[in-house]
Amino acid sequence: MASVGPSAASTQPALPSGPAVFKTIPYAFILPEILCGTWVWILVAATSVSLPLLQGWVMYVSLTSCLISLLLLLSYLLGFHRNSENWKVLDSLYHGATAILYMSAAVLQANATITSEFGTNAPLNYQLNSAASFFAFLTTFLYILHAFSIYYQ
Repeated sequence: MASVGPSAASTQPALPSGPAVFKTIPYAFILPEILCGTWVWILVAATSVSLPLLQGWVMYVSLTSCLISLLLLLSYLLGFHRNSENWKVLDSLYHGATAILYMSAAVLQANATITSEFGTNAPLNYQLNSAASFFAFLTTFLYILHAFSIYYQ
């Protein structure tokens, strides 16, 4: 039977820094999260917002998440984490909470898509809202993958 000692406990994988962030799961999901989230708020901003309360929440979630994820990506690229295990907890909590918020935004955006089907300038707004809904659900999926894949490292 193999002994379990301090050497076995110290084999935790190191947190990536620099360009290794783009090659390591789950941290490689950060850039696609930012890009898909950016598409959400660009597409929503391109529509004539018929439901300002619903789509305002979508814009708030997508823009805030995009900015915070960008700051998180920069902190990993610059090595601010100093290989601390607390960063894994912070990363998991952030991505889990953001996945929940993004799911609510995606559902509200899908509702706005349905109501824009027969509104003014219907074909263009419907297509833009449909694309925004697609990217909102895709971004939600990426945040969920990121949050759960931290546990399987």
